[in-house]
Amino acid sequence: MPTDAPQPSFVLIRPQMGENIGAAARAMWNFGLDRMRIVAPRDGWPNPAADALASGAGRLLDEAEVSPDVASGIADRTYVYATTARPRELTKPVFSPEAAMKDAAERIARGEKVAVMFGPERSGMENADIAHANAIITVPVNPEFPSLNLAQCVLLVGYEWRRASEEIVDVVVQGQTIETADQRDIEALARHYEDRLEDAGFFYPDHKAENMKVNLRNLWSRMPLTRADAQMLHGVLRQLLRGKTD
Repeated sequence: MPTDAPQPSFVLIRPQMGENIGAAARAMWNFGLDRMRIVAPRDGWPNPAADALASGAGRLLDEAEVSPDVASGIADRTYVYATTARPRELTKPVFSPEAAMKDAAERIARGEKVAVMFGPERSGMENADIAHANAIITVPVNPEFPSLNLAQCVLLVGYEWRRASEEIVDVVVQGQTIETADQRDIEALARHYEDRLEDAGFFYPDHKAENMKVNLRNLWSRMPLTRADAQMLHGVLRQLLRGKTD
């Protein structure tokens, strides 16, 4: 059964190869999307070639809704995006994938039923297909080579959906010892080095000593140290001074 997570339906319009349908299913499931619809697949349905490329996402293929034409494939949707890399004669709002999925998330939160259409591999959607859509999604690709593989396009839009609908942390530090050093740790480390460098005559000449100490203290506070880092740096200094007073 499909998950309960609110999400858009991804509608594959006249896909030509089962392998691409399977790869699209895998791309969808990478980002928690499991509402696949297939309109007029060229080689019929089900397609054994799709299962081979789904790689763990076969459930999406088993549960896919199959329709004979675009109108019936999106009949129950209230807002539909069409993905295309080419300029068209039709006047419609044109979104980037990022903006489109933010818009989709807002619409779905309001209770709307959203779909994203993806065209056939060789030529993309025709104007007659795009005429059914409320808006266009255009990927900012190389204008001299705008063609995207079906699964690539699904993956790209799925990624933007995940970013729009989940709390994503853009940068995170991971590891076995990631507890951040607090100000007490930094102060102890700075004092340890300052005292030992003072003993070694590092702060010379005298009229520059205070500014050198400030710069050194600023260095420690600027570094994103973990507690383990601070402990290691204490150990480094102790090892260097082994046999001397520490």
